[in-house]
This record gives sequence, structure tokens and C-alpha cells, in this order.
Amino acid sequence: MVEFSRYYIDFILELLQNTGNFFKKIFEAFADFFFNDVKAYVDDLVDSSKNFGMLDWVVAAIVLIINLAFITFLVMKIYQWLRRYIRFTKREVEKDELLEEISILNMKTAELIEEKNKILAMKISQLGLQPDKFLEDYDEDAEGEEEQPALEESRFVKLREVDEEYQGRITSVIMEPEDMIGLQELVERFVNFAASQMHLYYSRKTIAAFFAGLATSKIMILEGISGTGKTSLPYAMGKFFNNDAAIVSVQPAWRDRTELLGYLNEFTKKFNESDFLRHVYEATYRDDICFIILDEMNLARIEYYFAEFLSILEMPNSDEWKIEVVPNELPSDPRNLVGGKLKIPQNVWFIGTANRDDSTFTITDKVYDRASNIEMNTKAPYIDAPPTKSITMSYEYLDNLFNKAEQEYPLSPKMLDCLNRLDIFITSKFKVTFGNRIMKQIRRFVPVFVACGRDEVEGLDFMFARKIIRKFEALNLAFLQDEIDQLAELMDKMFGKDAFEESKAYLEVLKRSYYHEEKRRFRYFLQLYHVFFNHGRRKGKLSPLFL
Repeated sequence: MVEFSRYYIDFILELLQNTGNFFKKIFEAFADFFFNDVKAYVDDLVDSSKNFGMLDWVVAAIVLIINLAFITFLVMKIYQWLRRYIRFTKREVEKDELLEEISILNMKTAELIEEKNKILAMKISQLGLQPDKFLEDYDEDAEGEEEQPALEESRFVKLREVDEEYQGRITSVIMEPEDMIGLQELVERFVNFAASQMHLYYSRKTIAAFFAGLATSKIMILEGISGTGKTSLPYAMGKFFNNDAAIVSVQPAWRDRTELLGYLNEFTKKFNESDFLRHVYEATYRDDICFIILDEMNLARIEYYFAEFLSILEMPNSDEWKIEVVPNELPSDPRNLVGGKLKIPQNVWFIGTANRDDSTFTITDKVYDRASNIEMNTKAPYIDAPPTKSITMSYEYLDNLFNKAEQEYPLSPKMLDCLNRLDIFITSKFKVTFGNRIMKQIRRFVPVFVACGRDEVEGLDFMFARKIIRKFEALNLAFLQDEIDQLAELMDKMFGKDAFEESKAYLEVLKRSYYHEEKRRFRYFLQLYHVFFNHGRRKGKLSPLFL
């Protein structure tokens, strides 16, 4: 035992000595590097620099700067690593201290609960009751009281408020006999209501196009210059149908569907519901006409935040108009949110307003082709209308009016033949054709437009200008001037010189925009010519560009 102890003590001493020699040699190496090697490097540089030329000194300075930068970078990195390690260690130590403190608090809490139970048992025994049975019943009641709110609490606050407001029942619209009118009377009544009650003035053609647009698509775009009543029109419609339109202001930062619908907060397990989602959900409890206004909808890219609605609302079967809100279903979810999906009701329309300026995005064909489009660039004149009341109308009644108009005023064979001839000409000259979607919209729009008291040719002109000629803006108009003139002549032959005014006016706008662009380019090159010519004349010769 003594020999082993002597051996072990010698071993420990030798280990400590070697460890001390290790750190000593490291210290000596650093000292030798900074006090001897650096001095030797400087002496070598001084000896060698006696024969340096100018270029050698420049290269030496660059190399010295690079070396100093590298050493500084290395020192800074080592300092950052040490600092991060110290912070991490300190954080872990603090975390361990907090965990230890929490465990101590839990132990004290358990002791307090046990002491409380003992005091309660003493009081119960004084009353002549059995303490054990009473405590079991007390614990069960306490647990039930704690669990009950968890079962009733929902992650959807606003939607559950809608459920409570409507008490899970759809509100039925009871129409008065005087409200059961046709489309032409409906247009006249709204024009008089807006003028007399709201001091808003709209032409009968605009309102007829609005109702025909409602029959054509669940998405409508009202675009034009500011101050022409784009937002006021659907707002007044909501007042007219006794169901105020909901206005949702589109923000430039909107990038995806979560900006429109909301999102599930994984931390709080609550769904951040948007006003848009609440308005759509509320429409599921109503059977009247609902409008949701997307104000300034092209401040952000419509294809980003509204893409899912563009696809869903195009499905022919309305039972498939379901949009996923959450990936799973909970018992506390709203009543009309089935399987985490919300069915878009048929009685709701999405009305978007849009301006064309530098602060907005261009509306693409994907959106235009799926929506009804009305341009509002002028204000209607003053209308002296008699006092007119609002109307109560169900969605079913309005939809029956649209279906009845489609049956009573279908496109005539002459108009179908004219459409076919226009399609052939435009396909061959402009490489643009009528798609099935556009033809379906024309067949739906024009009959309703006629039922609103307008002309068939006027309705076809309205759709042709906005669905077909609008696509010409993406073409190279510099090589299509003759084709545009030929198309205008063809429309004059088929419909007459006084018809198709909107389409021909649109073609004139396209031609003027081309001429303005060519004139602008000519002025630009003329300015360049004067600049180079004057420069060359001052130098005594022409610019090389003109040689």
C-alpha cells in the first residue's frame, strides 16, 4: 500500500509538472513570436528593402495591409467565438438556476396544498363529516370547473360571435309584393333610389351592366379614374338591398391568402380572423344579396392573395366552392366550418375597385377573364328622381330573374354568326381567340343586359371591348395598324357605322397610344441628334455617331 501511494504521488507530481511545462512552452512560444520573430521579420524587411524599387514598395505595402487585415480578422473571430461561448455558458447556467428555482417552488406549492387539505379535513371533522370522501368530491368538482372552459373556448372568436348572433339559423327574407319586379324595373328603381336617397347619379347603362355582371361572375372589377363612384356603387347597392356592403381595404403588403383570411397562431393556438373571413362566414347565415368590396384591389398583386378564390369560384358545381381555413377540425370550431373548410355561399359577390396609376399593379388576363369588368371614367349627370325606397330581395329571386332572362333573350342566330366571323378574323390577324369561358360569359351577360332594358348589339359591344379588344394592349401595335383599320371596317359592315361604339373607340385609343409613343420616340432621338451635333460642332468636327 505504501509503494502504491508513493507511485501515485510521483505520478500526480509529474502530471502537474508536464501540464505546467505545456502552458509554459505555449507562453514562451507566444512571447518568442511577438518579441523575437516579429523583430526578426522587421529586420529582414529592412535589410531587403535597401534594394526595393517603387513597384516593390507598393507591393510590400499591399501585402503588409493584407496580412494585418487577416490577423485582425482572425483575432476578431476568436474574440467573437469566446464571447458567444461565454454568453452561451452564462445562459445555460441561468437556465439551470431557473429550473432549480421552479422545482423548489413546485415543492413548496405541493406542501402548501397538502397543508390546506389537512386544515380543511380538520374543519370537516369538526362538522361530523367524513374528510376523505368530502375531499374526493371537492377535487372532482374543482377539476370539472377547470376543464369546462377549455371545452367551450374556441380558436375562432369572431366566427363564434356570428354563430351566437344568428343562433345557428339562416335568416329568411320575406319579400313584399311591390318588391317582386323585373330587371328593367329593378334598374330604374335603383337609379332613382341612389339619386334621391344618396345623391349618387349613375346612368342606366352602367347599372344594367352591373346587374348583367352579377349574373355573369361572382367577381366584378370597377376601374377608372378617381372620383367616378366606383366604391360608392356597390355601397349604394348594399343600402338598396337592405344589407350593407362590407368594405375591405387592400394593403400593398398583401402577398398571400393569409392576409385575406387570417392565420392560425401556433403559439397561442388562436386563429387571427380577418374581417373579410367574418363577412364571408356571416353570408352563410343569410339568403339575401351580400356584397364584399375589395377597395383598391390592385394595390397588391391580385393573383397572390386572391388566387384561391379565382380558381374555386370558376368551378361549375357550387358545392365544390370550399376553401380551407384550418387543416383540422375541433369540436369548438364554428358551426359552418366543416372539416376546417368554409363553403363560399352563392349569395355573395366580391366587388373590386381599381385605379390605373404608378402606385398599382397591372391586372392580368387571369383575373380579367374570370371577372366582370366595368370602366367608370365619367360621372353621370344630375338626375331629378322621385323619392324611392329600398328593396328587400332574396338571392333566389334575383337568380331566377337572371335565369329567366337567359331563356327569354338568348343570343340571336345573327349575333352568333357575327361573333363567329369576328373570331375567325381576329384569330387570323391578331392571334387572339374567343375561349370557352368568354363565350359562356357573353351568352349569360347579353340576355340579362337586354332584360335590363338595353339593346343586344350594345351588350355584345360592351363584352367585346372588355374581353377581346383589351387583349390587344399586349400586342405589338406598330405592325398591326392596317389590321386594326380592317377590324373597324368589318364591324361597320356587320353592325352598322353607328353601332359598336365602345369597341371602335377602344381601337382608336390603341391607335392614338401608338402614335403618341412613336412621337415620343421621335422627339427623344431628335434631342439626341442635337446633343451630338452641337457637341461635334464645338469640337470642330461631327460626333463619331454621324460619321
